[in-house]
Amino acid sequence: MSTPEKQPDVGSVIARIERKWALLMSAIVLVLVAIVVFTGLHQAMMPPSRVETVQPETLNRSGEFIESNLGSVSEPDGSVTVRIVAQQYSFTPQCILVPANVPVTFRATSADAIHGMLITGTNINSMIEPGYVSTFHTTFKQPAEHLMPCHEFCGTGHQGMWAHVKVIDKQAFDELERRSGGRRLNCAR
Repeated sequence: MSTPEKQPDVGSVIARIERKWALLMSAIVLVLVAIVVFTGLHQAMMPPSRVETVQPETLNRSGEFIESNLGSVSEPDGSVTVRIVAQQYSFTPQCILVPANVPVTFRATSADAIHGMLITGTNINSMIEPGYVSTFHTTFKQPAEHLMPCHEFCGTGHQGMWAHVKVIDKQAFDELERRSGGRRLNCAR
């Protein structure tokens, strides 16, 4: 005579599976809490760098962002710096000229409200706040024209706030810069 196989108790099997899942979920929650604590402590010890401030009321009278200093200029190390002021409802300069295959540093600030700066087809997407200088770097790989709309609602004329970024060959940029006599470059010149 054969002995019937003993069937496992369904309740104990379910309890064992639930315990395993509870342990797994507890472990995941503990890892997530540890990540939050670590990043919180790390950020508290390492504040953001390069926080620069400006006085929005005096942008057009003195300092780095006066109108004659806006646009593109070559630096001694061969890179290019572009200075931009955003204000309701325009960017100054309206058209920015930069060379291809050269590191470009954008420095932008706002005269009046929060604006956004997005250069289509690139990795540039930044907020521009009054009183602060937004700095970001990129290299344009080839000559092209890019639109630069404001992507933060800044008032009733927001939809018309845009500029152009024109990327040209480095030799053409150098020639234009030589002919400008050291003035800042933009597409109007």
